[in-house]
Amino acid sequence: MAQEPVAAGRLRILAFLAAAELLGMAVWFGASAISPLLADLQGLTPSQQGWLTAVVQVGFVCGTAVAAFLNLADVLPSRTYFCLSSLLAGGANAVLLLDPGYSAMLLCRFVTGFALAGVYPPAMKMIATWFRSGRGLAIGTVVGALILGKATPFLVQWMDARNPHTVILTTSLGSFLAAVVVLLGYRDGPFAFEKRRFSWSLVGSIVRHRPTRLAILGYLGHMWELYAVWTWLPVYLAASLVASGRGNGDGAAGLLAFVAFTAGAVGSVLGGRLADRMGRERLVTISLVVSGACCLLAGPLFGGSLAILVPFLVVWGFFIVSDSAQFSTLVTEVAPSHGVGTALTLQTSIGFLLTVGSIQLLPRVLELGGWELAFAFLAPGPFLGILAVRRLVKARGAV
Repeated sequence: MAQEPVAAGRLRILAFLAAAELLGMAVWFGASAISPLLADLQGLTPSQQGWLTAVVQVGFVCGTAVAAFLNLADVLPSRTYFCLSSLLAGGANAVLLLDPGYSAMLLCRFVTGFALAGVYPPAMKMIATWFRSGRGLAIGTVVGALILGKATPFLVQWMDARNPHTVILTTSLGSFLAAVVVLLGYRDGPFAFEKRRFSWSLVGSIVRHRPTRLAILGYLGHMWELYAVWTWLPVYLAASLVASGRGNGDGAAGLLAFVAFTAGAVGSVLGGRLADRMGRERLVTISLVVSGACCLLAGPLFGGSLAILVPFLVVWGFFIVSDSAQFSTLVTEVAPSHGVGTALTLQTSIGFLLTVGSIQLLPRVLELGGWELAFAFLAPGPFLGILAVRRLVKARGAV
């Protein structure tokens, strides 16, 4: 078998694009990291705190839906699309420095999410133009950097726990710098996907393509769990620390959440490397099994010893993300070449729409059954994802 060609300079491009994702995606949880402070300053309810994250998801869904139906990721130059989107996201986030009211804050967070639709999905297509061999590792690295970017606000909040402006300023500057990094350091690689003019029918053809549809369905099972956990894990940790008699828990909870996010970044990179070797379907199945089991274990471990809770967070953080990039890599491999960008955008759009429901449902389950049951209702998502992956294996003829 002939060895696949390797693009010269691809590691340099990977480093540039990973840095841009780390910087650009920090605005995602910018307000979420300081939501306890904002709740004290503006008297926000738990539901309103949840919406500070959920409305970013709504904005992202709307942005990706518009991008999918207009084929933006397949029509516009990737570098231009990324840079303009990153600048808009940073600007919308920076408006929070003016201490607007809750309604204005929600609008800013919506625009931030809308703009990030041009930062996240296009980056996966962009790096795929540089990698055929090792594509899982490459996309896993980009997504791992993205996860670290999303974790950054929690680290900054832990370092300066009483000043919400520090988090907002840091994350906005990161988004602006991301645009500069891509503008100066990125160009499309030699394995560019087939170009196509705008077509209203492209989305329909993607949905009708069975392997692509099954890859997206597996991703949906993963997404039902992921962002609900990321949104409410700091709250869970703070409550767990209080229940175990360790003060108010806010600062330590932010640090522990950062540990879980960082484990996810490592999981994304190592998951990509393992998937390239053992097969993507096998890797995502293992990840879904472990993360689903962690959903069930979170309740019994609530209020327990840190000696058990911290290793548990590392394991959960690792496996809840180790499959994420590989679902996207599967889409780049099975989707029709002329619609890869649109397929990735459609995948993320539907996936993030689903997260709005799980983020908002979790506090209602919490009211009914406490933290002992709150995360358990997320477990069916990974289970259904496994069923979709098993069908995809048969559809692709994989062993």
